[in-house]
Amino acid sequence: MAASSGSHNDVPAPNATTKKGPVVCVFCGASPGTSPAHMEAARALAHAFHANNISLVYGGGTVGLMGEVARTLVSLSGAKAVHGIIPAALVKYEQGYDPHAPSAEHEARRLLDEKVFGRTTVVADMHTRKQMMAKEVIEGGDGSGFVALSGGYGTLEELMEVVTWNQLGIHGMGIVAYNVEGYWDGLMKWVRTAVTHGFVAPPNAHILVEALTAEEVVRSLKEYKKSEGRFDLEWNEK
Repeated sequence: MAASSGSHNDVPAPNATTKKGPVVCVFCGASPGTSPAHMEAARALAHAFHANNISLVYGGGTVGLMGEVARTLVSLSGAKAVHGIIPAALVKYEQGYDPHAPSAEHEARRLLDEKVFGRTTVVADMHTRKQMMAKEVIEGGDGSGFVALSGGYGTLEELMEVVTWNQLGIHGMGIVAYNVEGYWDGLMKWVRTAVTHGFVAPPNAHILVEALTAEEVVRSLKEYKKSEGRFDLEWNEK
C-alpha cells in the first residue's frame, strides 16, 4: 500500500518493525492468603519480571496478591509495565470505594492510581477482560505467557480456560502454575490422574508447567514447548 505523502523511502521495510517484549498475564487472588509466603511470591515474581523486561497484564485489582504484584512491578519498572483490566462491577470491591460515585470508570480513575498500579482499563464484563488479557499475551514477544499465583475459584477458572485454549490450538503460549508452599499440588495431581484415567492425552499433561520459584517461572516461559498432543484446529476470528 502506497504512503499518502512523501516518497516510498518513508515506508518501513517489512522486517523493520520493532520487536515486542514479553507480556505475561498473572492470575491470582484478591486476598493475601494466610501465609506470608504468598505475598512474598507475588513480590518475587515482580522482581523477576523487572529483571527480564517483562510487562504485566492482570485483573486490575489493588488488594491481595493482585495489588502486590502490580504495585511492586510499577515501583521497579514504571507504570507502563503494568496494565490492569477490571470489570466495572468489581470496582466497588476496591479499598476506599465511594458508593455515591457517578460511575465505575470515575471510581477506577480515583482508586487505581496509575503511578502506583499502572494503567487500568474498565470493561463491561468478565469475558471482555479475559479476551483482552489473552490478546495482549498472544501479541507479546518471546517468553510471553500465563502464570497462576495462588488464588480462589476465579484464579482456577481463568487458569484452566487458557489451558483448554492451548489444547484446542487457540494459542500456543506457555502456562505456568507458580506452586507456592504446595498450593497447586492438588491440581498437578489431578492432571496426572486425568492422564491415567484417559481423559487427558499424555503429551497434554505438559501444557501446564509447574514452577517453584519466580526465576523458574520466567525460565519455564522462555523454554516452553508446545505439546504434540494439541488439537490441530483452525480458529478464524470473525
